[in-house]
Amino acid sequence: MAVQGVNGISVIGSGYVGTVVAACMAAVGHDVVGVEINQEKLAKLQSGSSYFYEPGLDARLRAGIESGRLSFTDDFEEAMAKSEVVFLCVDTPPGENGHPDVTSVTAAAKSIGKAMHSPHVIVTKSTVPVGSGNWLTSTIESVLPDDVDLDVFSVVSNPEFLREGSAVNDFLYPERIVLGGDDLDAVNKVAASYRPILDQSFPGGTIDAKPTLVTTDRSTAETIKYAANAFLATKISFINEIAEICEWVDADVNEVAHAIGLDSRISAKFLNAGVGWGGSCFGKDVEALAATARAHGQEPLILEAAQRVNQHQRHRLVRKLQQHLRPLRGSRIALLGLAFKPNTDDTRDAPAITIAQALTERGAIVRAYDPLVKQIPELPNLQTATDPYTLVEQADAVVLLTEWDELRDLDFIDVAGRMRGNLVVDGRNAFDASRVREAGLLYEGMGRGSVPAPPRDEVW
Repeated sequence: MAVQGVNGISVIGSGYVGTVVAACMAAVGHDVVGVEINQEKLAKLQSGSSYFYEPGLDARLRAGIESGRLSFTDDFEEAMAKSEVVFLCVDTPPGENGHPDVTSVTAAAKSIGKAMHSPHVIVTKSTVPVGSGNWLTSTIESVLPDDVDLDVFSVVSNPEFLREGSAVNDFLYPERIVLGGDDLDAVNKVAASYRPILDQSFPGGTIDAKPTLVTTDRSTAETIKYAANAFLATKISFINEIAEICEWVDADVNEVAHAIGLDSRISAKFLNAGVGWGGSCFGKDVEALAATARAHGQEPLILEAAQRVNQHQRHRLVRKLQQHLRPLRGSRIALLGLAFKPNTDDTRDAPAITIAQALTERGAIVRAYDPLVKQIPELPNLQTATDPYTLVEQADAVVLLTEWDELRDLDFIDVAGRMRGNLVVDGRNAFDASRVREAGLLYEGMGRGSVPAPPRDEVW
């Protein structure tokens, strides 16, 4: 049975966000049509599988298709005819001057407008520049059929807060849902789309953890998305700055983070020191917010500092290896993890890529292992192993860059017996340092009082 008050949903774009939106909206009872113009990706989606890894997503896709509530097409006319709420979820990669590239959004908006013959609410989940609501409205209006009134649609901003690796749960059990729009009826229509999630009334819902609905204007909703990611990125960069101080004063950043995280005003989340953040969102969103500030004559001091610290973390890890492996040229280095975080195969802006490139440029022999990532376009010559124990054979140093569960629990006695050297650099502070040392290995964490970091003005 379709959800009351909403006569069908279409989802434009089937990337990380769009595929999750489509599968989960079908799971809570909506009739959903997903639009994907790439024929190879479309074929996979129609067969009930995604073209990227996200825990639990394929099962939701298959269930939706088998129930008849979910379908995929490349036909905008079909999608628009079967829906009244349209979620716009196309990619917005980094563009010029830090602003998102809205080329795909423009193309999708025009396709939506040309296929619109009845009232619709257009919901922007793509991360667009602040203030894009009016631009999007004008873009759609410019291509509406001649017999369609300009007021046939409204635009509502609905920023996404999904984390790769837990996106399905994040969508179904969110902490808040943000809707921004000037048309109250349109906002209410989108709220009705989310009603099963707001009430947690779908099968598997958690009544004790209902999300908060936040309604506001479009520009505020768009800013909320940027501000949320910028704050989390800054929090990580802050603890990494503290980690560097800890190395100079012989303190342990893990204990510092634990103690300050007990303060409810701070909390322990995102206080894990390490090699820094990566992925498609934090870097892009921090830079976009900074670019917005500059466009209005403001100097985004904290945002720029967060970016600098994050890049500096990758440099620091390379310097740690240089401190121990002299010369670095010819040293065999085993990288554990290539994805930017666990439970995803996404390597966009992954610290591992920058670090592997820097080590290779310095003459090191670099190999890697990741449970999901087997090759990286930016590093076509990077050799990968089939398991972590094969990887560390004859290695001079082992470096953890992605804290996969299977990598946290390595048998370090076995690892020590296979290595040529004895250095373990824990770029995520995820290993039990005592277990590493008991195996006769030299443990080097991030911010735990051993090798000093290089001067801040040193560049690479």
